Amino acid sequence: MERKLASIVRILDVHPIAGADAIVVATVKGWKVVVKKNEFAVGDLAVYYEIDSFLPATPQFEFLRPRCYKKMSDGREGFRLKTVKLRGQISQGLLTPIPASLSNAVEGDDVTAVLNVVKYEPPIPAQLAGEIKGLFPSFIPKTDEERIQNYITESEVDVRGQDAYITEKLDGSSFTAYIRNNEFGICSRNLELKPNDDNAFWQAAKFLNLQDKLASLDRNIALQGELVGPGVQGNLYALKNRTVYFFTGYDIDAGRRMTFGELKEVLELLKLPMVPVLEYSYVLPTENVVENMLAYAEAKSALNPKADREGVVVRGLTQEFSFKAISNKYLLNDPELS
Repeated sequence: MERKLASIVRILDVHPIAGADAIVVATVKGWKVVVKKNEFAVGDLAVYYEIDSFLPATPQFEFLRPRCYKKMSDGREGFRLKTVKLRGQISQGLLTPIPASLSNAVEGDDVTAVLNVVKYEPPIPAQLAGEIKGLFPSFIPKTDEERIQNYITESEVDVRGQDAYITEKLDGSSFTAYIRNNEFGICSRNLELKPNDDNAFWQAAKFLNLQDKLASLDRNIALQGELVGPGVQGNLYALKNRTVYFFTGYDIDAGRRMTFGELKEVLELLKLPMVPVLEYSYVLPTENVVENMLAYAEAKSALNPKADREGVVVRGLTQEFSFKAISNKYLLNDPELS
């Protein structure tokens, strides 16, 4: 499912900001957004543009140019939304009145495409890009957990009090390795890559001997994880070699994700690294889930105790659900992520 970057939302709350006369903080879904005083009232409908949104370079958004102007790898110019702090208040995303062209829109509508909003993708270093074999395979789902701020209001699953396991969310590049009918492939987030000894993805695959290991299972399977190490996102974890820490597996023939136990068994059998498991059995809070999980996300990385971790991924043990909580401290300190 494509991420809902721009949507019609209802203002749930508006609160003053200490020491600020012209701005207030509004709550939409699980997000806090700084807006002009008297621009919105509780109950109003508005357009919410989530962090990571890349807004078109149109007059409507020109006020964002000093802070938000970016150019993507494909040459598109526009304005990228990220986490900021204004008068001590964290603000994530942008709220605007509903334009006349969307006068018939209702709460919950996804207006990402109609407003020409796309996800911001930072330029990919040459050693990571590789030669393209084709688009990401249709027989494997991509990995992109929903953020807790959206999940808590939009999911049909009530996660309060549920049993879960928690892993660290690593700051790297999305990596997928698969074997299907004896064909072995390596993919980045959106593309399948041709074999190339100079490409970081294939270097990591060879470092881990992935082709032989996956073939030894004699089944159609995909393993997905995060490529980390030298040349990848500043090598936050100070690793000497590029490698992959895996966080999920997919049974291609059965058309389903592996359970935590199945994934752990496969990775142990193949002697492949798993992302750091922070909690094997964790009971989610029954109140203030968003606030509690965002607080939990703020800690040092298990791979490098000198670095702040990006966040955590939470997956159900007995009920199927998953979401991510990204550390606001990490977002405010990182120049490229939100």
